[in-house]
Amino acid sequence: MSDRTPAGGRPPYVRPTLVRHQAGLMNKMGPGRSQPPVTAIGGVAVEELVAAHGSPLFVYDEQVMRDRWTALHDALARRHDRVALAWSHKTCPLDAVCAIYHQQGALAEVVSGMEYRKARRAGVPIGRIVYNGPHKDEESLREALLGGARVHIDHHDELAACERIAAAEGIRPKVGIRLNLRTAAAPAWDRFGFGLESGQAWDAVRRLLAGGQLALDGLHCHLGTFVQDPRAYGEAARKVVAFANRLWRELGILVDCLDLGGGFASALRLRSQYLPSEESTPSFDDYAAQITDALGGLDRPPGPGPLLLLETGRALIDPAGSLVCTVVAHKQLPDGRAAVVVDAGVNLLFTAFWYQHRLAPAQPAAGPAQPTMVYGPLCMNIDVVGQNVMLPPLPLGARIVISPVGAYNLSQSMQFIQLRPAVVLVGPGGRHAPMRRREQLDDLVGPECRPPWLDG
Repeated sequence: MSDRTPAGGRPPYVRPTLVRHQAGLMNKMGPGRSQPPVTAIGGVAVEELVAAHGSPLFVYDEQVMRDRWTALHDALARRHDRVALAWSHKTCPLDAVCAIYHQQGALAEVVSGMEYRKARRAGVPIGRIVYNGPHKDEESLREALLGGARVHIDHHDELAACERIAAAEGIRPKVGIRLNLRTAAAPAWDRFGFGLESGQAWDAVRRLLAGGQLALDGLHCHLGTFVQDPRAYGEAARKVVAFANRLWRELGILVDCLDLGGGFASALRLRSQYLPSEESTPSFDDYAAQITDALGGLDRPPGPGPLLLLETGRALIDPAGSLVCTVVAHKQLPDGRAAVVVDAGVNLLFTAFWYQHRLAPAQPAAGPAQPTMVYGPLCMNIDVVGQNVMLPPLPLGARIVISPVGAYNLSQSMQFIQLRPAVVLVGPGGRHAPMRRREQLDDLVGPECRPPWLDG
């Protein structure tokens, strides 16, 4: 008698699963692996979290966030004597999330006036803000320059704006310039900053010096997002180092900060990716070794080296986030494949358009896994949360845990057709509490205004 056989009775009926054989291209990785059940997040049962906060539900594990920050910081600090990390606010902008990284010692990296004001509202000192982005409104830019934020200039119009502010306020602030450069291992992001290879960056430096209002103190570059080849950072760092050496040799400028941006990959799998994420995601040590080895080429007088600054977001937060959802309907597609509808769609999981997330049942399997299409609740054909995911038969009300989803999904989510769910932090000792409550209809319609002539 099996453990599932009731005493004195017959075993429960399990509906047989018939899977049509489909010919096609061979893949040594197979159709995909079924994931073991995820019954708890951060030591707290999934059902307990849903009972307390509802479904769908974003859940963040505080310990994972702190551990990831420490791992990256230590990987760099073992190799370079002056290191700082700046938490990228756009990656996950909740005040509670940002507070955790700032408690760890991270600076705040912001890319707009809105993000700048939100960081200041949360109590981040101006001197611990790194201000990037192609549009910094003049009010926030003035406050940042006056308060000693690390401002990276993106274009000539912004350079002129900084000079106007400096002249009007009677200050000579330290600033950095953003470089865009090409590497063999990553696509070029050439819409930001001054072109290095084209000579624009050197022209910007000469223009800055001729103005006499600003002091060049840093160089910044950002290769892009989800850069899976650490060699790209080694090549970029060597080019930034070469530019810094030229500044020192030809102009006598000794920059104090080299900011290599962010863009490290997390353990996600691109939709076009062949290898599983565990075989294609570099470690923090891989990235750190490439960057710090390149810094060995700096030509500087004796004394402390430059501050090495990174603005990492995705690789720090992505593994800490999960999205819990509930099966609300079953489907069988015309080609015979199984499908389910869950209560979380791409309005919440924006990254599903590019990545193959891990989908795992939150309860023990009740039958063999089969390729299953997982759709969201939106009335749109593009609302596909998972394609051909290996899942066992899931009854109505069953939970699915989607991970990692910590990066960019909250900042890019929207109230399209449905309101946004609660976001919960799981802390030490099994504690859990909302970082953002579940939205209500008043949150959606609150900013709306009705033109008076419509009432006539």
